[in-house]
Amino acid sequence: MRLTASALIAALALLAVAPAQAQQPLAVEVRNKSIPTLCAEDDNVYLTFQNPKVRHFRVEARAPAVIGSIAQDSRAPDFTNCTIKDQPPGPEDKVEKIVLFEDDAMQLVGYRHSEFWRKGDVPVRVGDREEKAIYLLQLFSKTARGPYEHLVLYPLDGYWRLRPLPPARLDEVAYGTSVLIGQIDEKERPYVAIQSIRFTPKSKTFDLAFPQGGTASVRVASLTEQSTAIEVTLENPVKRRPFAAVRSMYVTDVNADSSQVAWRAPTDKGWRQKPVMEFRSGRAHDFWLGRAYPSKHNTSAPDTALFDFQPE
Repeated sequence: MRLTASALIAALALLAVAPAQAQQPLAVEVRNKSIPTLCAEDDNVYLTFQNPKVRHFRVEARAPAVIGSIAQDSRAPDFTNCTIKDQPPGPEDKVEKIVLFEDDAMQLVGYRHSEFWRKGDVPVRVGDREEKAIYLLQLFSKTARGPYEHLVLYPLDGYWRLRPLPPARLDEVAYGTSVLIGQIDEKERPYVAIQSIRFTPKSKTFDLAFPQGGTASVRVASLTEQSTAIEVTLENPVKRRPFAAVRSMYVTDVNADSSQVAWRAPTDKGWRQKPVMEFRSGRAHDFWLGRAYPSKHNTSAPDTALFDFQPE
């Protein structure tokens, strides 16, 4: 079933519901470096965002337009036609769980595991506490239905994943697209090198320090059934390289975490839209990555929007 035109327009229209802006947003150069794949576990969709003046922007993971019609979700991995590069931890692997912070509203959990594609040690601080060798961070909000994980960060390669709260009939929704924040480097795969992380529970903010200098703050701005939003502020603009990227998966229109892009350039009076594998590049001050068809893989995974690009 393809989404009706009105449903897709409604999904795009949500992007316009942004905080009041003090000035016109900057246009950024979006480049598509995606490659085809037959494996639904490959992050073959890769889009970069570049503008040497950007210091602030917003990222939202938005419930897909089909969320109200999902009768049975599909979140299980699909390794058909896949060559496994990164094995998940097995029963024999030692994985250590560490509760870094917990109060009545939230919980931050870290995991230690020796096997990860990129080696390193990124200290994670919460208040006076510091933990090392953390390869995964999970942020939970405590809801009436119990703790709900809505944000994941991999400190060693800088991948963020967001998801909104589930509707009442679903226990959870799937993760889909990943976001990278900071100077994008490439070695085996795209990544962001992080030197250290500090989490401030009161403001729900992750402060990142980068090895090349500079910092970024990533604040959880909102969490609802409609979206999870983060606000990003870079201490220094990223010169000559992308300041952000998104990674996702596309095999076919009905087997994808994302299949369509839509964007608005400064002079546009409406949205432009293309299949993700046909998009090449463009200038945009609003950008949306999502689906026009329900997918058999990660059916409930959110759409992703990047917008409100500002110089400060």
